[in-house]
This record gives sequence, structure tokens and C-alpha cells, in this order.
Amino acid sequence: MARDRILKEIQTLDPQKDHERIVFLSTCYDFSFDTTRALELALFRTFCVPSISGLLDRTGEFGKRTQKRYDDTDILVSELMEWGYSSERGRRAIQRINRLHGRFSIANEDFLYVLSTFLFEPIRWNRRYGWRQMCEQERLGLFYFWRAVGQDMQIQEIPEDYQTFERFNVDYEHERFRFTPSNHRVGTATVELFVGWFPRMLAPMVRSAIYALLEPPLITAFGFPEPSRLMRRAVPSLLKLRAGILRYLPPRQHPRLRTEMVHPSHPHGYGIETLGPPEETKGK
Repeated sequence: MARDRILKEIQTLDPQKDHERIVFLSTCYDFSFDTTRALELALFRTFCVPSISGLLDRTGEFGKRTQKRYDDTDILVSELMEWGYSSERGRRAIQRINRLHGRFSIANEDFLYVLSTFLFEPIRWNRRYGWRQMCEQERLGLFYFWRAVGQDMQIQEIPEDYQTFERFNVDYEHERFRFTPSNHRVGTATVELFVGWFPRMLAPMVRSAIYALLEPPLITAFGFPEPSRLMRRAVPSLLKLRAGILRYLPPRQHPRLRTEMVHPSHPHGYGIETLGPPEETKGK
């Protein structure tokens, strides 16, 4: 089976009309691992914003239920990307997201920034570490997909075009990224979650590898130790080596669906309407 089968199908599609299909094909066939890692980095970026990390810190979700917070976010985003925001499951996921966010006072600009990270971080990861580069249909498909999701979430002032949204993303980070203790607490809890997925003897190396994937402004905003030059070189080199190997491997024949995986916080399955923190959690 041709390695570029999925790419060829995507290139026949219209990003404005067919973006749900494009996102499904790209995410579940060609870039499953890459999308997951990129969205993890996207969440890291949002924790560099004091207004966002401060809210998460006050709820205590990242201190008390880090794995569940990760799993629930992963599932809700995957419901949208794998089944489509316009599907019955997708509509339920958006309703749940809106209900969860509706408990808190969140600035529209913060909503808009988080939305932008879901669009641009997979593209940036792909540019650095993808086994092939995303085509224009994939990049624009992601833009139209997340723009539509944002509209369903009642986010205001979503840019009309890709370039304007990207400028907003870059300018927002330049203006808002700065160190606060809440950044450090939420960021550290997330790092330790990822470290906990590996054998204990590997913890120092895994922790250093995570730091090596974070750009200097993120390291500063979190107050994390600067990774060694060796790790700064080794981790990207290994990811690029992986990409090179993948180019010569057979393509995925079936979609990889995270919504059908067993998640640590939901070993017996999940219901969309039960995802998220307990109903009694209140915003401040």
C-alpha cells in the first residue's frame, strides 16, 4: 500500500468544506503520535499564561487529579477530531466543554489563545519532527476545523484567516508569557505526570527530555531548570530519526482512535457527560 495514500486523498478535498474529513485522516492515520505529542505541548504553552495557570491552580485539578484532568481533556479533544464536531458525539463533547467552562470567569482572549494552540502546535511539531510535511489542505483544514469549534463554543473575535490567527497566537505569547508560582505548580504537576508513565529509574532522564522539548521562553515562564546542551540536541535528533525511519515503513491501514483506547482514569470506559471535575467545583 502506498505510503502517500492518505496524503493523496487529502489533496483532493476542500479545506473549507471537508475539514472534518481532513482532520480525521491526518490525525488518525498519518500523524497520530505526532498530534498527541503536539497537543501535550499545546497544553504546556497555555500554562505559561498566569491567568490560565492561576485558574487551574485554584481549582486544584492538576494537584489532586492530574491524570484524570489529562485523560478528560484528551478524550474531549479526541471526540472532536476523530468523530467530527458536527457528529452526535462531537456535539455532546462541545456541550460538555461549554458546561465545564461555564462555571468559571474566563477572558475571551484566553479562550482564543487556547484554541489557537490546538491549531498551530500540531503544525509546528510537524514542521520539526513529521515524517512528511503537512500539505496546504491539512494546515487550512485545521484552521477551519478549530475555527468552527470555537464558534460552537461561543468564542468571540476568531480571526477570519490563518495568517491573522497565527499573528494573534505569536503576539499573545510575547505579551503574556511570564513566570508566576502558579505556572510552576501546574507545569510541575504535568511534568511529573508524564515522568510517572516510565520506570522510576528513568525519571531524571525523562524529566530532562521534557525540558529539552520546551523553548527558552517556556522554561523561563515555568521556572524550570535549563536543560543541558546534550539533551537539547539529543531529543530533537531522536525525533527526527524516528521521522526518517517512518518514511520507509508501511502506512497505517486502520485509524488509531484515542476514544477507543483504555484510559487510566476510565478503565471501564467513559461517558462524555461525566468528564471533567466534580460539579461542585466553582470558579473564583
